[in-house]
Amino acid sequence: MPIRKRKSLGESLVEHKTISEDQLNLAVKESEKSTEPLRKVLVKLGMVSEDDIANFFEEQMGVPRIDLKNYLIDPRNLALIPENLARKYTLIPLFKTGDTLTIATADPLNVVALDDIRIKTKSNIEPAVATETEIKNAISQYYGTGGSIEDIIKSIDVKTLSIEEGKEEIEPDKLRNMAEEAPIIKLVNLLIMQAIRDKASDIHVEPEEDSLKIRFRVDGILHEISSVPKHMQAAVLSRIKIMADLNIATKRIPQDGRFRIKVDTGQIDLRVSSMPTIYGENIVLRLLDATSILIGLEQLGFDERNLSHFKDLIAKPHGIILVTGPTGSGKTTTLYSALSVINTPDKNIITVEDPVEYQLRGIRQSQINVKAGLTFASGLRSILRQDPDVIMVGEIRDLETAEIAVQAALTGHLVFSTLHTNDAPSSLTRLIDMGVEPFLISSSIIGVIAQRLVRIICPSCKEAYTPSPEIFKDLGIEIPKGEVRFYRGKGCKSCGNTGYRGRMGIFEMLVLNDKIRDMIMTKTPSTLIRRASQEAGMKTLREDGIEKVLAGTTSVDEVIRVTQQD
Repeated sequence: MPIRKRKSLGESLVEHKTISEDQLNLAVKESEKSTEPLRKVLVKLGMVSEDDIANFFEEQMGVPRIDLKNYLIDPRNLALIPENLARKYTLIPLFKTGDTLTIATADPLNVVALDDIRIKTKSNIEPAVATETEIKNAISQYYGTGGSIEDIIKSIDVKTLSIEEGKEEIEPDKLRNMAEEAPIIKLVNLLIMQAIRDKASDIHVEPEEDSLKIRFRVDGILHEISSVPKHMQAAVLSRIKIMADLNIATKRIPQDGRFRIKVDTGQIDLRVSSMPTIYGENIVLRLLDATSILIGLEQLGFDERNLSHFKDLIAKPHGIILVTGPTGSGKTTTLYSALSVINTPDKNIITVEDPVEYQLRGIRQSQINVKAGLTFASGLRSILRQDPDVIMVGEIRDLETAEIAVQAALTGHLVFSTLHTNDAPSSLTRLIDMGVEPFLISSSIIGVIAQRLVRIICPSCKEAYTPSPEIFKDLGIEIPKGEVRFYRGKGCKSCGNTGYRGRMGIFEMLVLNDKIRDMIMTKTPSTLIRRASQEAGMKTLREDGIEKVLAGTTSVDEVIRVTQQD
């Protein structure tokens, strides 16, 4: 928000009894003698700290405080303010919304600086406050070298990161110093920012014999982004581990950590996993953006019939709803979206997850900790003593968890969980294989949803074509009468020449009826349960995918890719 108060910093500090009148007079004289800003003199004389001044602006003047250490600035925003002005006024641009540019400044009462920036950028200026040290560090990290990954790599002095030949172990202090070099910090920040812009779900940092390969997973597919010279490997990996609060001296055992950053689009959580390999530690960063997962049921990809069935299922007072599919098939998104729909003040919703990927307001979420004895089974048992209405168990992995979930459903709770099976009917026989009694499964399960994610054809380069007869043979369907048009993406700048942008689900929804419950009781094979489900109106994953192909939403290649084993 624009600063309207014209009272000087010194007067304000005296008024709020942060410093005395005598201290102010002394600091003013020193400021006039040295020509340094008063705030710098106050810090220099030890009357206040940088944090004291930043906190003063936040608490007394209402200027929001920003922590630049946990904030990533899009390089495109840096072009709005030249480096010389950023250094002159000790400020840095954060993001622009409409005609308003938000900046981080050490002195939000510097009207001259704010007016100058407003004129230069032709924007309204909204200041946030940070310490001078934080801003100077940010300026060093973000300005200076070129804005591309290749430019930063070229700017790094090989001697700075040199390691004695044949030396496998590097002292932690040396690693930390290497990781805190400004170009290394900028390189890692830029990689994360580019991944966010590309809407990547994961960043893979993969050591090879002579380089460090960087790959992004975008819309479920891995793409190589860059290759970093081998001499930078230790510094880059250490920088990521420092951000995730991992032990940089430990390299021979896997480690897991996480950290959170702020960007102009909101907050991003990053889960970090390291694993030792023959060429060094392999690190994967999973990007978790709450805005990308909390979407309405209507946007998941359900057709009208399946959406109606799913809404009916989650409105039930008790029973188990299973969502099944391989890792990365969108199960968490479906479950969280369902919980968001039924999350009302009159319900007590509790989850036990591994890990808690997104925080849901109004829902009690717990994370398993095997070392501390908190497993899915023990966590679920504890949840039942918390008087819940709705329970979500991240995954049913064993008989004990399955039996407790069944008992919870039979005693009046609505239970959501996941399984790893290829289709919906197989989930029922999987529970039997675990050792759950068929009559308990028949009494507790009310619905099973199998799902996959398919990429959506890029609307900017979408083109129609007439499919060959072989395509219908691959899909296992009859050739339709008349002209049939399929669609595909040619590849363009908007989609990174992939032909796709975004993903959606295809679904197989099994709603249990009396016939299927009887088949469970007699331990009927899943193939026969599948046939009975289709006779009752269940669409298979491939059938749902084909409908989306005919609607021009996705391509036939995508449907074949994700359903080829189904």
